[in-house]
Amino acid sequence: MARPARAAFVTLLATALCAGLVSSARAVPGSVQTTQQAPPVLTPATTEGAAPTAAGVGTALAAILKDPSLGPHHGIYVYDASRGKPVFSVGATTPYTPASTLKLLTTVSALATLGPDHTFATKVVSTGKGSIVLVGGGDPLLTAKASASDGFPARATLQALAASTAKALKAQGVASVTLGYDASLFSGPAVNANWEANYIPEGIAAPTSSLWVNEGRVSPGMAKRATSPALAAATSFQRLLTQYGIKVGAAKAAAAPAGATPLAQVKSPTLGQIVEYVNLHSDNDGAEVLLRHVGIATGNGGSYAGGVQGLRATLTKLGLDVSKARIYDGSGLTRANKVPLDLLAGAVRVAVSKDHPELRHLLSGLPVAGFNGSLRQRFTSAGTGTGTGLVRAKTGTLTGVHSLAGYARDRSGTLLVFAIASDSVPVPKTLDARAALDRATAALANCGC
Repeated sequence: MARPARAAFVTLLATALCAGLVSSARAVPGSVQTTQQAPPVLTPATTEGAAPTAAGVGTALAAILKDPSLGPHHGIYVYDASRGKPVFSVGATTPYTPASTLKLLTTVSALATLGPDHTFATKVVSTGKGSIVLVGGGDPLLTAKASASDGFPARATLQALAASTAKALKAQGVASVTLGYDASLFSGPAVNANWEANYIPEGIAAPTSSLWVNEGRVSPGMAKRATSPALAAATSFQRLLTQYGIKVGAAKAAAAPAGATPLAQVKSPTLGQIVEYVNLHSDNDGAEVLLRHVGIATGNGGSYAGGVQGLRATLTKLGLDVSKARIYDGSGLTRANKVPLDLLAGAVRVAVSKDHPELRHLLSGLPVAGFNGSLRQRFTSAGTGTGTGLVRAKTGTLTGVHSLAGYARDRSGTLLVFAIASDSVPVPKTLDARAALDRATAALANCGC
């Protein structure tokens, strides 16, 4: 099959850039190489020309916003981040069901409360001679074994933890243990009461746990989830310990005492990397885990209700107005969520601010239009080409609900932050509505107006 024109263009562009770098290279003595500064590949973006105006942006979007596929309740909010002021909005006076664009609020709150370098540890502790407890630390990406299909970021594994634990036990002369597991870091119901009844049985989400592997999946890559993700993780750990020569009985729930002796631990990727993963792949389970961490970090506890309280408090501290928002989870799975467009855009706005470098991973993890993540198969229809590779946005999708929130630089170099949504799309018009959102954001990238 012929390669799409946009993919061929990017390949040629990358080849040309690489060729230019290679042809300009010169062999130099080692003593010179240690002091020579490499030239920048790209010059910094600058804002040139006239600032975008409400009239100009409105003209660029007028026809698109009249598309009947968007349904009766749709709107857009556009903010000039280069100059620090709102530019344009229409239909933005009432909140929208955000679907997965809500993950922007969850992940920016996690970065703000914990910091991008924070990691989550899964531990094994000794509670007496021949007795150990596996303690969950809320690592959303923990896996049983490393796999080439895991991709970025590199995951912590139970296999590595079992190997370290077996080594520590053998050093103590211990060859047989009882195994407990502790998933008490998170509290409250594991399943959000506002979710649809089919979400757990169909594997759309898992019961949220501070101890799981493969996000509670029975088999890696499959939708079906374990009824008790913590027990499933402990059972997997039991099998791995046995493979490393330690005799282990059946795992049972247990509380690890505060002063228990540590034996081994594995650490998650950094929070910044986890945030990038969650937003790139629209990971519902990862978002729900991060919500609970926000609750703990803000002193509101590790339930989803505590997480929402912590999220609202954190967003308020960031200068965002949450008074009109109704938020019930961290992933956007429930239709009960109602969020104003300026709040969705606000998460991106504070992340691009020079005052919040700790929030940058929110930006670097957003899907690129037409190339990766949940935007990989988007921006392929007529009128969307000017956004390919230039628009970066979080997607939101439920039946009848479609949204995008992110940023793009227009032709004058202005950094435009936006949120656009409809929660009244007729189901037969789903693809048309998505294309309309793509055209609108592509128009912003092409605007310079």
